[in-house]
Amino acid sequence: MNGRSEQNGAPGPWLIAMTVMLSVFMEVLDTSVANVALPHIAGNLSASVEESTWVLTSYLVSNAIVLPLTGWFSTVFGRKHFYMVCVALFTATSLLCGLAPSLGWLVVFRVLQGAGGGAMVPISQAILMESFPRSKRGMAMAVFGMGVIVAPIIGPTLGGWITDNYTWRWIFFINIPVGVVSLLLTSLLLSDPPYLIRKSLRGLRIDYIGLGLLSVGLGFLQVVLDKGQLEDWFGSNFIIGCSVVAVIGLVGALIWELRDPDPVVDLRMLKDRNLFLGTLTMFMLGFVLYGSTVLLPILLQTLLGYTAVLSGLVLSPGGLVVLFMMPLVGLLISRFEARWLAIFGLSVTAFSLFQMAHFNLQLDFRTAVLTRMIQGVGMAFLFVPINTAAFAFIAKERMNYATGLINLARNIGGSCGIASVATMLARRNQFHQVVLASHLTALDYPVQAMLHGTSRLLHAAGSGHAQAAAQAYGLLYGGLLRQASMLSFGDNFWLMGVICLVMVPVMFLTKQSRPGESAVPSH
Repeated sequence: MNGRSEQNGAPGPWLIAMTVMLSVFMEVLDTSVANVALPHIAGNLSASVEESTWVLTSYLVSNAIVLPLTGWFSTVFGRKHFYMVCVALFTATSLLCGLAPSLGWLVVFRVLQGAGGGAMVPISQAILMESFPRSKRGMAMAVFGMGVIVAPIIGPTLGGWITDNYTWRWIFFINIPVGVVSLLLTSLLLSDPPYLIRKSLRGLRIDYIGLGLLSVGLGFLQVVLDKGQLEDWFGSNFIIGCSVVAVIGLVGALIWELRDPDPVVDLRMLKDRNLFLGTLTMFMLGFVLYGSTVLLPILLQTLLGYTAVLSGLVLSPGGLVVLFMMPLVGLLISRFEARWLAIFGLSVTAFSLFQMAHFNLQLDFRTAVLTRMIQGVGMAFLFVPINTAAFAFIAKERMNYATGLINLARNIGGSCGIASVATMLARRNQFHQVVLASHLTALDYPVQAMLHGTSRLLHAAGSGHAQAAAQAYGLLYGGLLRQASMLSFGDNFWLMGVICLVMVPVMFLTKQSRPGESAVPSH
């Protein structure tokens, strides 16, 4: 149990859960809330939209570097102290981001903000896992999942509303009161368990080489994923160079950390089958969650003419479904094996994605909302069981390391998902344009009839004969482009549906642990 017992006047697990979830929701929200504000940031700070994307990249890079180091820092400095430093750094840099006078300073402050935010999520998850008895760990993960899954869904909508009604600076200022409250509650309610205090007083050798290799590898990997499509991937010397550095850093870190007796990231923990499979599945979950969350608003706004707020209203009911389903899943996890709940979640999510793959240009608001709500049901049945199964055989003193690894997998999976759908969207769009254009020839009777009929209508509306003919060809080509784009969106949704189905057999490889029973010794 985290801190003192309730009988001695210590706070109960639900009060602790509320305390740590404030920071979790705030940090995860900041990974997506700035997306829709980039044009406003670029205009206000005299930069191009392409340059402004470093506001996102810089945050994700520093976030990814800190995530796997969480367990090591917690052990060296004490978890509560390290956690409070992270919350304080995140809050202070949120203020600085809102006050940034130039894009360069904003990027610097976002790097510091990402460094502070990176450790907050895995530490919060470790605290929740320790605060609740094993029989209620599913409910703890349900509470945690509400923040981790709902925040990125509502982030773009909230960011758009704040930017439209106030200014982009307020997307950072809103973190300040939340951060202050989180700091006060953390100071009053949380304390380190005895085994962490003993280790932090012992002092440990600093693994500079492992720390450096991992930081370089993850940092350059994140740049490759974020800038790949924009720079035409390996057609760019910049991307090739970053990829080489990323591979050298990550392979070097893997070899060094496995050989080092006191590694900064304990990769040997992945020998635990459930943690390894849970980390792999969480990577895929991040891929699908972030990929689909990026795709759907783009589809609605570019092809169907939805406003940012209206497209947000399509996503929001799915987030509400997750919010209400999580407690139910938390209760079910104490009665059923985690693997069966995860299989159900993967199947429902795959079904919803295959339904999205059949979207067409006549898609109505109701169908889009219902399909997204079905996906929300599937996602709710994934996050809790995957985490519960992954940590089933992990001792409490290793929990900080485990949560750092699995949250890194989700973040990198999300980055891979966003990069993959952006690339596939562009490439499949080109493919479908070529295929559709091959069927539109001047000798084709339906094409001739369509052009002739459209030309007559335009001529009757006041256009000259030559102008009407040119406009008819333009309308035909515009329709071809929209149809090709819709088909490319369908290909992306189909691929993510297949990924979910492929992960179903993986669930059968996890070691069984009976619901409500402890698989590891308590401390």
